[in-house]
Amino acid sequence: MSQFFYVHEVNPQARLISQTVNILQSGGVIVYPTDSGYALGCMIGDKGAMERIARIRNIKHDHNFTLMCQDLSELSNYARVDNQAFRLLKHCTPGPYTFIFKGTKEVPKRLLNDKRKTIGIRVPDNVIARELLEALGEPMLSTSLIMPGQDFTESDPEAIRDMLEHQVDAIVHGGYLGENPTTVVDLSEGEVEIIREGAGDLTPFL
Repeated sequence: MSQFFYVHEVNPQARLISQTVNILQSGGVIVYPTDSGYALGCMIGDKGAMERIARIRNIKHDHNFTLMCQDLSELSNYARVDNQAFRLLKHCTPGPYTFIFKGTKEVPKRLLNDKRKTIGIRVPDNVIARELLEALGEPMLSTSLIMPGQDFTESDPEAIRDMLEHQVDAIVHGGYLGENPTTVVDLSEGEVEIIREGAGDLTPFL
């Protein structure tokens, strides 16, 4: 049975943020709010937790996992980013974008896209997500909570509880969110390729 935390959307309770981070650091899988619906998260180095997330979402080996980051300060540790791409990221973050880059050797191979060796990078514009990442002190492995057979990110934490309370360790209720997914931008080959048009404005890439 998972913990269910009601976290204030504007002023998250430090106690609940700390409890959620403790669950992550103990090998847990959490559901938490972002600026594009709810997401699943775990520690980058926790293989067992990652495999649980993959089973929940029925993820295949060609999936791009995302590293959810508080800001861009640790970007070079995990992604190969040139100056032009970094300027784009500074302009667009925090916000509803996922950027695809070639991963560095710091990224466990199991997290990379099998064929392209890529990883997603994201800086969310959501107070709860950013407080979690600040308290955690490192990026979190993440993927949007899109259940098998569905096209949209889950947005209702009560419905998520009904579906997943026996499969995750904590559900952070951060309000009822929209279902608009992130805009996915592939910068892994040096050129801009829009993989998915979502909530993020395309103007900076035109």
